[in-house]
Amino acid sequence: MGFKNRFRQNIPQGIVPSALYLGKWILLCGLVGLLAGSASAIFLIALEWATDFREHNIWIIALLPLGGLAIGMTYYYLGQSVVKGNNQILEEFHSPKKIIPLKMAPLVLFSTVATHIFGGSAGREGTAIQMGGAIADQFTKIFRLNSSDRKILLITGVSAGFASIFGTPLAGAVFALEVFVVGRMRYDAIVPSFLAAIFANEAAQLWPIHHTTYSIPVVPDLWAPQLLWALLAGICFGLAGMLFSNATHFWGALFKRTIKYPPFRPLLGGIVIALAVWAVGTRWIGLGIPVIVESFNHQLPFSDFLLKILFTAFTLGAGFKGGEVTPLFFTGATLGSALALFIPLPVALLAGMGFVAVFSGATNTPIACTLMGIELFGADAGVFIGIACVTAYLFSGHTGIYGEQIIGSPKSLLFGSDKGKKINEL
Repeated sequence: MGFKNRFRQNIPQGIVPSALYLGKWILLCGLVGLLAGSASAIFLIALEWATDFREHNIWIIALLPLGGLAIGMTYYYLGQSVVKGNNQILEEFHSPKKIIPLKMAPLVLFSTVATHIFGGSAGREGTAIQMGGAIADQFTKIFRLNSSDRKILLITGVSAGFASIFGTPLAGAVFALEVFVVGRMRYDAIVPSFLAAIFANEAAQLWPIHHTTYSIPVVPDLWAPQLLWALLAGICFGLAGMLFSNATHFWGALFKRTIKYPPFRPLLGGIVIALAVWAVGTRWIGLGIPVIVESFNHQLPFSDFLLKILFTAFTLGAGFKGGEVTPLFFTGATLGSALALFIPLPVALLAGMGFVAVFSGATNTPIACTLMGIELFGADAGVFIGIACVTAYLFSGHTGIYGEQIIGSPKSLLFGSDKGKKINEL
């Protein structure tokens, strides 16, 4: 058979189905991206208002226990079906049971804003991912999608939420492909994931929001000594990611074990946090963006990253709502800045490496974190960022902030027996 005949035969077998597939997911991802991106923008606007209000009315932190009680009662009486948060999306992906209730989106938005306005230490990515996942899953029943398409749809929801909340579409797309199974990527969802991330990011930009910009002005040439220092920094970042994950799980388990009535957990936790803020100050509550920016400009003390881990792990463990990623950025950036004490690399470079590498270690998504570093800080720092992210991924072990992650491919032969297990089973 000649080349022309083979070419003609392959046209309907490849191009036409691919075009139909692309058209289908452009429609679905356009809808998911528009709604999830807009939800993220509304959330960012509300979060900025809450943060500004708290900073100008510090007295409101005294009401954190009451805010915690309100959050606890809201979820106990109205949100039992969505209380698992991010892990519920992962759980539905691995073991489908029912469509994620749409009420997950407004509940987590309200609760996260309340956490921040009253002075809890939390992030924002968890909220965006939950809103994106819940919104996306509604189209499963609207379009009567099968189980395979539903999994891809959940990936698009995660992708859209993550991309739009941070303004990083490439990282958002790859994060959604990496996060469900440790060590494996879902290439069957690669086109929808990228489409959803791009659409959501563009939709969010239509709103009056802005993302914080960071700069790494000096990046040295990579030689053997710099490589060794970068590897050492990556090890430190991986251990910090492990500490963050374990601390979050520890406080969550402790509160559940000792306080049986769920609404009382954030009530008691709020009392402790409010007293701690009164004793040591407000530096380690909220998102902590000013401190992150500060870490790029000069060396900070090691106490910053340790106290942020403590405040965030306690806040989330007590039952307050929000994400972990921005606190992970804070932890990594301040740790990197502090490491400049003995690692001879520029402070801003170490802060940028830590910013994404601790996140990599705690979420087991090294490729997405490397892309995020390049999107945020520029390609010049890409090699240093990549080294830090993959090293942190290795040295964080089989731990992570998402307990429903499944070990698809062990990080090394030392972890071979953990394949197929969930993070929360280890």
